[in-house]
Amino acid sequence: MYQPLADQLRPKSLDEVAGQRHILGEGGVLRRIIQGGTIPNLIFYGPSGTGKTTVAEIAAARIHRPFYRLNATTASLADIKAITADVGTLLAPEGVVLYLDEIQYFNKKQQQSLLEFMENGKLTLIASTTENPYFYVYNAVLSRSTVFEFKPLAPEEVLPVVERGIRTLAQTRGAEVHWETGVPEHVARSCAGDVRKALNAVEALFAAHAQDPGEVVLTLAETQMVAQRSANRYDRDGDSHYDLLSAFQKSIRGSDPDAAVHYLARLLEAGDLISPCRRLMVIASEDVGLAHPQAVAVVKACVDSANMLGLPEARIPLAQAAIFLATAPKSNSAILAMEGALADLRAGRSGEVPSDLRDAHYGGAANLGHGLEYRYAHDYPNHYVKQQYLPDPLKDRVYYHYGENKTEQAAKQYWARVKGEG
Repeated sequence: MYQPLADQLRPKSLDEVAGQRHILGEGGVLRRIIQGGTIPNLIFYGPSGTGKTTVAEIAAARIHRPFYRLNATTASLADIKAITADVGTLLAPEGVVLYLDEIQYFNKKQQQSLLEFMENGKLTLIASTTENPYFYVYNAVLSRSTVFEFKPLAPEEVLPVVERGIRTLAQTRGAEVHWETGVPEHVARSCAGDVRKALNAVEALFAAHAQDPGEVVLTLAETQMVAQRSANRYDRDGDSHYDLLSAFQKSIRGSDPDAAVHYLARLLEAGDLISPCRRLMVIASEDVGLAHPQAVAVVKACVDSANMLGLPEARIPLAQAAIFLATAPKSNSAILAMEGALADLRAGRSGEVPSDLRDAHYGGAANLGHGLEYRYAHDYPNHYVKQQYLPDPLKDRVYYHYGENKTEQAAKQYWARVKGEG
C-alpha cells in the first residue's frame, strides 16, 4: 500500500522534529509542557508542513487517554457528539484527547459543543490552524487554550530532511542514486519552509525516474521544474496576503526601497495586481502626504499604467511607484488630522455649524440669520480674514500640525506671516 514519503518520515519524538526551536528546543515552553505529561488545551497556529500535526501526535502519546483525530473540513457535530459520548464511560474513564485539524472550518456552534468537556477537563483539545486563531477561533475556546505559533522552516532546517528523503527512496528503489550539485539545496530553498512540500518534490523527482533501471541521476534542471515558484507562500484570503501588504507598506514608510521592491515582487509573482495598486495609492497620502503633495498624482499615473498594461509589464510602473514613495520625504500629518477630527465626532463632540457659514443661497436665509456676517476671504489681503469656522464647542481645537518636512514648513512660515503670528 502506498505511503507518502512525508508520512514515512514523520518524527516519533520531539528531538526528530525539524525546526520550531523557539518552542521545542531545549528549555522551550512547549517542549517542557509535553515532557511534563500534563497537556492543557493547545492551539497550534502556522503554515502547512511545519510540524503541527506531528507535534500534536507526540503530545497525545504522552497522555494515556483514548486519542481521536478529526479534520474540521469534513467533520460534523455528530462526530463530536460520538467522541464526547465516550467520556466518563469504561471506554474513556479519564477523558479523551481530540486532535482537531483545521479548526477554523468549524462554525461557532461546532466549536461551542466542545466547551463543556474542555471546562471539566474530560476532553483535552489539541487544535491546529493555518489561519490566525484570534480571528477564526471562538473566544470561549481560545480563552481555554494556549496558543503556540509554528514558523516556516529555514532552508538549512529543511535540508537534512530532504537528504533523508532521498536516501529513503533510494533504499526503497534499491537503486544507486546520484544528484547534481545543488539539488537538495534547491528543494530546501524552494519549499517556503514547508517540509511536506519539500518531500513531495523529492517524490516527484523519483517518480520521473520510475523507468530508469539501476542508476538514478537527479538533475538540477528537473529539480527546478518540480519545485518552481513554490517558495512564494501566498494565500489571497489568508494571513500571508495581509502580512505581505503590511510589510510592503511598512518598508515604504521606513524609506527602504529594496525591501519595498522585494515585497512588491512577491505580491506580483503570486498574480496579485489589485492589492499592491490599492496599497500604493493609500501610501501616497498616508505616509508621504503633504511632504510631497504631487505623490498622489505620480502614483495614480503609475497605477493607471500598470492596470492598462497588465502583468507582467505592470511590474515596471509599480516598481517605479514603490521606489518613488520609498525615497520620497514622509509626513503623516494629514491622517493624524483626520483621526483627530474623527475621534472628536465619535466621542460626541461636534456642535452646530456657525450661522455665518450656513448656506445663504435661498430666500429666507437672512431671516434665519444665516450668512449675515460671513466674510469672503478673497476680498481681503492675501485672501485671508480671521473668522471662526469650527463649531463653538470645538472652536479652539487644532487637528492639523505641520510636518517637519520642507514643504509643510514652507507653508507654515507663509501662513505665520499672513496671519501675523510670531
